[in-house]
Amino acid sequence: MTAPVAQAPERIAMTAPVGQASAPGGWVIRFFLPASIASAEAAPVPEDGRVTIATIPGERVAVLRYAGVPNAEAATAARARLLAALAAGPWQAEGEAFDWFYDPPWTLPPLRRNEAAVRVSRRPGA
Repeated sequence: MTAPVAQAPERIAMTAPVGQASAPGGWVIRFFLPASIASAEAAPVPEDGRVTIATIPGERVAVLRYAGVPNAEAATAARARLLAALAAGPWQAEGEAFDWFYDPPWTLPPLRRNEAAVRVSRRPGA
C-alpha cells in the first residue's frame, strides 16, 4: 500500500477505507477515491496494468467496527460476529463478508479502525 497516491499536478492523500476481500487466485483490494474526483476518467492513471479504476454503484452494507491489528484471526472473528448479529434482525447478508481498514500500519492497535462488512437487504416480511 502506498501513501499518498499522487496525480500530477494534484496530490491525493491516502483514502479510507481500504477494502479487502478474497477472490479466486488472490485478493481484491479496493481504494476509495475522494469525492473531489467526480468520475473514473478524472482518477489518476494506475502505473500497474493489473490495477483498474471502476465506478461501483451504491450499495447497502452492515458493518461491525473493531480495533486492533486486523490479522486473519481478528478479521475472521469480526465477520462471524457481524453475521451472527444480522441473523436475529431485519437485515440479511447478501454474499460473503469482507473487510475495510482505515489506518496506516504505524497506528497504535487500540486506535485502529477496522470494519467487517457485508452487503445486506431487508429480510422478507421485516
